[in-house]
Amino acid sequence: MSLDFGLIIEQMPDILSGLWVTLWIWVVASILGAALGFLVAAARRYGPAPLDWLLKLYVEILRGNPFLIQLFLLYFGGPFIGLRLEPIPAGLIGLTIYASAYFSEIFRAGFQAVPRGHVEAAQCVGLSRSQILRRILLPEMTMLVLPQCVNMAIILIKETAILSIITVPEMTMVIGAIGSQQYAFVDAMFLLAIFYWVLVEICDWLGRRAEAKLSKFRFAVT
Repeated sequence: MSLDFGLIIEQMPDILSGLWVTLWIWVVASILGAALGFLVAAARRYGPAPLDWLLKLYVEILRGNPFLIQLFLLYFGGPFIGLRLEPIPAGLIGLTIYASAYFSEIFRAGFQAVPRGHVEAAQCVGLSRSQILRRILLPEMTMLVLPQCVNMAIILIKETAILSIITVPEMTMVIGAIGSQQYAFVDAMFLLAIFYWVLVEICDWLGRRAEAKLSKFRFAVT
């Protein structure tokens, strides 16, 4: 049985609702994950050795396990330690923590990619560590890590589909339910694939626009 697109149009409010849940979880988790990842990278760079070791362990554990397993442990394992979360908060927290590990490695590599001579020149003119971070490392690192951050954001868009496993009413769950109701699951998944492809293309376009603007700004100030 083929998918009844007339019914799809009728259920468009539910589809748009699922799309909205997907978008806001993705945006918030990306922002929070990037912020947490930056803090982890900065702490590893400037903190004491024991802190660096602990944060490295944090990153390696998260990067060494699939997001699905981490989500299961948070949502289904949380109650065993007194942590009971609704599906949406669990999905948001899980995706944020997962993203932070990867963003931290992106930022750590960005810190290391800034030429050492730039930092030494800033130290010679008397800039403090915080001033060097704000005026030297952050501007240069932003240009270096932007493509990787866009790639990570694209990965996170696709990872939101896993949230349907814990009944988060995002796009995959909503469209999948429509396909099941009409006995046209393959058709529904094809429609879902189109939605995700469009989102990825939009994210990639925005990333290229941001990179072009930052490049112009960099050349203007130099």
